[in-house]
Parts: sequence; C-alpha cells; structure tokens
Amino acid sequence: MSKKILILTGDAAEVLEVYYPYFRVLEEGYEAVIASPTKKVLHTVVHDFIDGWETYTEKPGHLLPSHIAFADVDPSQYDGLIIPGGRAPEYIRSNEHVPRILRHFLEADKPLGAICHAAQVFSALKDNHYFEGRTMTAYTACRLDVEQLGAKYAADTLHVDGKLVSGHAWPDLPGFMREFLKLVAK
Repeated sequence: MSKKILILTGDAAEVLEVYYPYFRVLEEGYEAVIASPTKKVLHTVVHDFIDGWETYTEKPGHLLPSHIAFADVDPSQYDGLIIPGGRAPEYIRSNEHVPRILRHFLEADKPLGAICHAAQVFSALKDNHYFEGRTMTAYTACRLDVEQLGAKYAADTLHVDGKLVSGHAWPDLPGFMREFLKLVAK
C-alpha cells in the first residue's frame, strides 16, 4: 500500500512551500492530501525578499484545491505530516481540530515537517511538552514562537531532530523534502 502524507494548510500559504512538497510527495509515488479548515479552493501567496526591506513582500499566488476539511481528517491514516509556512499558520492554529491532528503525529512519532512560519501552528497545543529539549528552526521572525514552545532555536536553515524536520524558508525546500522523505521511507 502506498504511503499517505497529510499537508496541513489554508489560505495564504506560501505557494512554494505547499506546491513543492505536494509534487515531491507525488513524485515519490505517495498519496498527498491537502487539508484546510474547510474543503475549498485555497489562495496561496508569494513571499519574496527584496534588498532594503527588513521583512519579506507578499503577492497573490496560485489557486490550490484542498482535498479535505480538518474536521474530516483521521490522522491515523497518514504516514507523515507537512505544515507549509506563509500566513496560513497564524490562523489555522486556532482551528479546533488542529490540536487533535498534531498530537497524533507527535505521540505516534511519525515524520513531521514544519517550514518557515509553520512553528506557529504548534502553539495550538496547550501542553508544549512535545518540544521541550528539542531543537528546531523556522523563519527568523518565528524564533520567539519556537522558544515559547520550549524548544531551542537552531540558526541553521535546515534542522532534523528525531522525526521533526524544520526549515527556515522556501529556499531550503530541497534539503527539507530530502530529509522528510528519508524519514517517511524508513
């Protein structure tokens, strides 16, 4: 049976951080399922870096149909979880079903990939013991989010801690997906 990977996202996901993992998962021959707060066509965004700006810029990206609503996700059916960044994490973390989904992957010790702003989603868990003593990275603006989880922030742009793969931003996707897919293949 083919492996099945859940991609947890919503409107304003960074286009590269959702499309690249989606197509890489398919390329490996696995099933990729995009979940969002409601099953709908999502609006992605393009974040880019411009000299002289102290933060990134944002423009509309491609449309992306989701396959399933968070309420309908049975996490036990999936072999791994990817959480893209962008602005989606700041609002999907308040969805009532997100803690249930996250807890399953963390407690079952399944591969979990979090890139860019994805670390914000982990604040949905009221008990942060899952991250105490762990190390992860995220976009630099999310350093405080990582530290508030009880994790150590890694300055490197790609970090693997057990089955938790974290990346800084979309330029890190090749390494991020290589490491995530290695864990799924085991």
